[in-house]
Amino acid sequence: MNRFKVSKFRHTEARPPRRETWISDIRAGTVPSCGNHIKASCSLIAFNSDRPGVLGIVPLEGQGEDKRHVTHLGCHSDLVTDLDFSPFDDFLLATASADRTMKLWRLPAPGRALPSEPGLVLGPEDVQVEVLQFHPTADGVLVSAAGKTVKVWDAAKQQPLTELAAHGDLVQGATWSRDGALVGTTCKDKQLRIFDPRAKPEASQSTWAHENSRDGRLVWTGIQEHLVSTGFNKMHEREVKLWDTRLFSSACTSLTLDTSPRSLMPLLDPDSRLLVLAGKGESQLYCYEVAPEQPALSPVTQCLLESVLQGVALVPRRALAVMGCEVLRVLQLSDTAVVPISYHVPRKAVEFHEDLFPDTAGCVPASDPHAWWAGSNQQVQRVSLHPACRPHPSFTSHLVPPAEPTPEEAQPTETPVGDADPSEGFSSPPSWLTSPSTPSSLGPSLSSTSGISTSPSQRSLQSLLGPSSKFRHAQGTVLHRDSHITNLKGLNLTTPGESDGFCANWQRVAMPLLSSGGQVAVLELRKPGRLPDTALPTLQNGAAVTDLAWDPFDPHHLAVGHTEKIYSLRFHPLAADVLASSSYDLTIRIWDLKAGAERLRLQGHRDQIFGLAWSPDGRQLATVCKDGHLRIYEPRGSPEPLQEGPGPEGARGARIVWVCDGHCLLVSGFDSRSERQLLLYSAEALASGPLAVLGLDVAPSTLLPSYDPDTRLVLLTGKGDTRVFLYELLPEAPFFLECNSFTSPDPHKGFILLPKTECDVREVEFARCLRLRQTSLEPVTFRLPRVRKEFFQDDVFPDTAVSWEPVLSAEAWLGGANGQPRLLSLQPPDMTPVSQAPREGPARRALSSALYLEEKSDQQKKEELLSAMVAKLGNRVDPLPQDSFEGVDEDEWAKYLAQIIVMGVQVVGRAFARALQQEFAASRAAADARGRAGHQSAAASNLSGLSLQEAQQILNVSKLSPEEIQKNYEHLFKVNDKSVGGSFYLQSKVVRAKERLEEELRIQAQEDREREQPPKT
Repeated sequence: MNRFKVSKFRHTEARPPRRETWISDIRAGTVPSCGNHIKASCSLIAFNSDRPGVLGIVPLEGQGEDKRHVTHLGCHSDLVTDLDFSPFDDFLLATASADRTMKLWRLPAPGRALPSEPGLVLGPEDVQVEVLQFHPTADGVLVSAAGKTVKVWDAAKQQPLTELAAHGDLVQGATWSRDGALVGTTCKDKQLRIFDPRAKPEASQSTWAHENSRDGRLVWTGIQEHLVSTGFNKMHEREVKLWDTRLFSSACTSLTLDTSPRSLMPLLDPDSRLLVLAGKGESQLYCYEVAPEQPALSPVTQCLLESVLQGVALVPRRALAVMGCEVLRVLQLSDTAVVPISYHVPRKAVEFHEDLFPDTAGCVPASDPHAWWAGSNQQVQRVSLHPACRPHPSFTSHLVPPAEPTPEEAQPTETPVGDADPSEGFSSPPSWLTSPSTPSSLGPSLSSTSGISTSPSQRSLQSLLGPSSKFRHAQGTVLHRDSHITNLKGLNLTTPGESDGFCANWQRVAMPLLSSGGQVAVLELRKPGRLPDTALPTLQNGAAVTDLAWDPFDPHHLAVGHTEKIYSLRFHPLAADVLASSSYDLTIRIWDLKAGAERLRLQGHRDQIFGLAWSPDGRQLATVCKDGHLRIYEPRGSPEPLQEGPGPEGARGARIVWVCDGHCLLVSGFDSRSERQLLLYSAEALASGPLAVLGLDVAPSTLLPSYDPDTRLVLLTGKGDTRVFLYELLPEAPFFLECNSFTSPDPHKGFILLPKTECDVREVEFARCLRLRQTSLEPVTFRLPRVRKEFFQDDVFPDTAVSWEPVLSAEAWLGGANGQPRLLSLQPPDMTPVSQAPREGPARRALSSALYLEEKSDQQKKEELLSAMVAKLGNRVDPLPQDSFEGVDEDEWAKYLAQIIVMGVQVVGRAFARALQQEFAASRAAADARGRAGHQSAAASNLSGLSLQEAQQILNVSKLSPEEIQKNYEHLFKVNDKSVGGSFYLQSKVVRAKERLEEELRIQAQEDREREQPPKT
């Protein structure tokens, strides 16, 4: 007799969902914390967005054919490290943050405004809170972990009931047992501990869990005595262990998976005992069945994911589709979507299977904090999952009472909830920042001003679509190989983080070499091509190079810093022969190069100086230091700092630059968890801290900022990176407007911005950079797609400062004189500004009948029409003549917009039948009018679904020229890419049109060959 019981889950299969069921167009954040970054109740989903301190909130289930709309909740002034829904109240959410506080939020039903203030605040703690979890049986009891401290809280009194002691290092996980009597913790000291918090604060049991101190996790099974832990062994292999608290000295059984740097996130369903293991940054889910009786961890199935996983959560069992035998539903959080993955047990009979769905815990708590702390072990009443037993009793927690609806919210409105096609919903604005001084400013709404004067009707659009930059569709491209300098050898690619690695002006580029003696190679940018294998023309420095900079007023002068005394060098922006250098003695020295003497020395730094920068007017100097402070000096007034404020927390490196016409300072650095971040400060109030903080990613290299004052764009990348971030900076909320980033296939060793005069304004090129690779130097151009490129885009190219001519001499500046640079227009003499271009009426475009012949519902056609209208209106910041609303009263304009949308929806239904009749008539007439070749063409039209005329209209081709077809196809396919606001549907139309025109060219070529053949006799 076989002593092993056959599992009813042995045939469980994971079913990848259709993309229509995804919650798309989100921007998830990567938070370096112990949490899973996403949680779900039976009604809502909450997940970490890419904005620090902001969560995305979306309904779990859709209703009808409408889209599920993602709203955003501004929770904290720093990163949200963990979150949890109450097991009893679907709309009660608890959040923990790096700002050292915990908050409880009462979320409204979908369609109502999110709260602007939390219902309760717990803390602050001494360090950031890593773990937060609700009690499974008592309403209002939570456990939290911060640093080495674990506390059990009475949320109603906003006080801790007890503090659990004995942790020797950072606590990585804290979890309640299923009956709520015990707390299990994992710690960086490799110990697994069990606490009875009501008995004593010390651990009742402890044991060595995993041999490696990396991220360990813990979950309890449905049986109180058993729990599962994940971690790493000495060989850095990921392992899973099953523990019995009655025999806690060693694991009952263990399982070794693989060698991977990714920590495992365990999810365990206590009723089915199915364990899902997910690795952050991976594309696979493992499913095991936990059998404590044997004991065993039996593999069930594996699921390959379409996208990389950033977070994962289980949907509560009461929300599963039990009639479809759905035993688990996992929510995968990726960078751009929430993907539901269902686990099903195949059964032939469509009925409720009691063996798969035993009674589960209900949503009415068994006790309150006072009763539980007094010793009550009463358990939550279990409920049946049979559809006939629903709905289950509901519960609303008294911790945060529901808010009364406002008069506006009480009015019946249509709210965008549903799951028909979430990929077509409005995406949130690409970047939003939280102000540390106003952490909840994002709660009620996402609308904000961008510093640009707008009309009321345009502001109403901003409230819908969010603020955006006119450079959001910027395109970065590496120029042709003919402009590259190749065959570079012997470069020093290990310069300090304070240096850009190389420097360039409009004539030459200078790069340090690896050879002894501090040699610097100098190359002419006007002479691209392959360098000879012989030695490069070099300058001898005498010591290893730490930093180098070209004199902005003399293209033949190069300043070089060496390792004996100098960190970094910066020339004065207006005065000739004035140079600032940061030294190993923690001072800033200002030199008069003409006299060859030191003139000023600035003090006050207590550690290494990471970076320094002159203000645009040359009156002040800002520094960022390893001691965690920013300083602003007036060098001619005092050697001591004029202002001092807090800088980045991390001590790995930082850079500083003046932005927004000298009103703000941008600092790139690291936080305490080595995540790269941007901090924006007001230059007038440095001590009050940053106006905004934007977390980017986790990488070892410091972000090097290159700022263009004309466009207020900053380009950011690090040595060894493959991506260049692009942001437009504003001195007020939302502060950062994200634009398209530039990505290269291989890492670069340096990236610098060339002078504005190197840009080709005729091609709307607003920035040109140099990218240093291992063996080559490549120019990279950033251009902006515009419709009327024959005109000078004066909104993109304002008058630029003449940065190559000095305004003052060193003697005059040191004597107290100030000045302003001369401005230069970039407008070519033969071009007219687009702001003065003649106004053109909108061209009437005939819609292809193929748009109506597609097998789509009327609802889909209405949504496509509305999406296209709103997409056009989204380009409102581009000051093209056809986008101007001048001369129209604002109220009238809003009324016309509403009429256009309503009329457009009505027209689609009537046009469908008419277009169908016209298409059949046109196809038949075309077939009758042509001979045998005409029959072939008509047959091709029937096969492709497009007529020849429609294909020509789609690709905008008047003559059948292969070159013109290919050129227009490549352009239209690129501009309709989903990453730049297009859709796969439009791209498919472009592809089918190209195939139809190519088939027509083949038919014509066959006709020509037949005519050239001599007649047979």
